[in-house]
Amino acid sequence: MVRAVQRVCFQLQVQPDRIEEYKERHAAVWPGMLEALAATGWHNYSLFLGGDGLLIGYFETPDLQAALAGMEAAAVNERWQAEMAEFFVELGDARPDTGFRRLGEVFHLEDQLEDRGPGEKADERDVR
Repeated sequence: MVRAVQRVCFQLQVQPDRIEEYKERHAAVWPGMLEALAATGWHNYSLFLGGDGLLIGYFETPDLQAALAGMEAAAVNERWQAEMAEFFVELGDARPDTGFRRLGEVFHLEDQLEDRGPGEKADERDVR
């Protein structure tokens, strides 16, 4: 089945002593950055941050390579990534938007429900 939307999940590590400032910066992201993300195909984009600095990001896009390329061409993104880079550990020479670790999807409820046959019901033994 060909999906019209790619779901992308990624991981980064925020420096534990910078967590509060990182959250403050994301409470009011620059309007130009918000507009660039939306215009280049980053939809339903969320960031989740653990108390230890573990950052999980999720977004949906029709085309991941086009979304990344679109942001690469956006001047506001270059400035934003330069400011955000100092918050992360283990990026090396990469920017946050290219140095993240992508996580593979192993389950999606709607896909499995859609893939079931029209009259297929759960067996009582399946529901525990």
